[in-house]
Amino acid sequence: MIYYNYLMKKIILSLMALSCLTASAQFGAPRQNPTVPSVTENVVEDFKPASSNQDNKQYPMVNSQRMVRAQISAPNATAVGLDIAGKIYSMTKDENGVWTGTSEPQDEGFHYYQLNIDGASVPDPGSLYYYGASRWGSGIEIPSADQDFWQVKNVPQGSMGEVFYYSTYTQKMRRCHVYLPAEYFTNPTKKFPVLYLQHGMGENEYGWAEQGHTAQIMDNLIAEGKAVPCIIVMDNGLNTQRPGEQGGFGGFGGPRPQGQRPQGAAGPGNFNGPRPAGGQRRGGFGGFGGFSEGFKNVLFNDIIPMVEKNYRVIADSKHRAYAGLSMGGMQAREITLANPDKFAYVGSFSSGAWSVDQVKESKGFSKNVKLLFMSGGGKENMGCVEAAKNIKEQLGMNAVGYESPGTAHEWHTWRRSLYEFAQLMFK
Repeated sequence: MIYYNYLMKKIILSLMALSCLTASAQFGAPRQNPTVPSVTENVVEDFKPASSNQDNKQYPMVNSQRMVRAQISAPNATAVGLDIAGKIYSMTKDENGVWTGTSEPQDEGFHYYQLNIDGASVPDPGSLYYYGASRWGSGIEIPSADQDFWQVKNVPQGSMGEVFYYSTYTQKMRRCHVYLPAEYFTNPTKKFPVLYLQHGMGENEYGWAEQGHTAQIMDNLIAEGKAVPCIIVMDNGLNTQRPGEQGGFGGFGGPRPQGQRPQGAAGPGNFNGPRPAGGQRRGGFGGFGGFSEGFKNVLFNDIIPMVEKNYRVIADSKHRAYAGLSMGGMQAREITLANPDKFAYVGSFSSGAWSVDQVKESKGFSKNVKLLFMSGGGKENMGCVEAAKNIKEQLGMNAVGYESPGTAHEWHTWRRSLYEFAQLMFK
């Protein structure tokens, strides 16, 4: 158990460092990204508007080399930069006051970014807005060779809806997203299994619905007969403080601003341990409260009962799955290891490799869980494939590892992970 806590501490520190780097690179955190010249040499001039742009907006653009070109009219500005992937690319102003700049090639898939105008980090008015790094801001889609699996197609369409419910744990109204497969409407007597799917640090319940393209991935897989139709519930794993409690992650996962709707280890202790005397929950690892305990209580006390009351679900653990990405995957690990009788399918995306000892120490986990799926980007080097192999060989458990080729800690890794995991659930 001591080694397990030490291992979880290392994983949390690594993911927190990566998340902080991502946040500062994308949304103007105190850390200043280095400023570099805009790319001007060996640029293929076949730029096209990004698919993530607002309607009728030409910029930002992407070319066949996966370079990003941004443009904005700011005639009174003295310095403008394109801030993406940890670098600020200096943009050049023309005689009309229009600034243009081009980045180096980016990884395929979705990326948060921003513009920097005279030291102020602002969203690009040409892009759709997404919630990431603890705020609404710009995002851009870099085309990938395999992006067909999450495109909207002429297949039976499910629905993705916002659902509000009252939480007895946080004592306030909460919001989640619920995906219902097309068959939910065409077969009114059928009951369905449920996947509870969680976002990462600095994101919220919009992540899987928008950046993740969950509905499109599932509609296409179900139409092809590759996935069992299921309900998917996506909630906020960060805003789970009770009235009067301190902690949290600095507001990550906060409320959506007013206006037009954007499109698109425990630390040294036990996450699920008892609350200290006096009624106040101490901060969790590193002083952050409610890392897993808060969401565990919301999940078991509010979310699952709400879903099983209001939707046609098969209300038993054999037809219940839980998965998450990055921080959400770490919550999934902590919650399912501590409650091995609640879920039969568990997915952990970009949240570290599971060990044989972790599974062995959770009594009943290897018996009750029909599938343990772990994944990561090829550039993350998490060792999930080898870890799954070890668990399968040593414990006889159905453990599957997946590595997303050519991607890092980013949404295309997690879209691919859901695509693979969904084909294994509930079978």
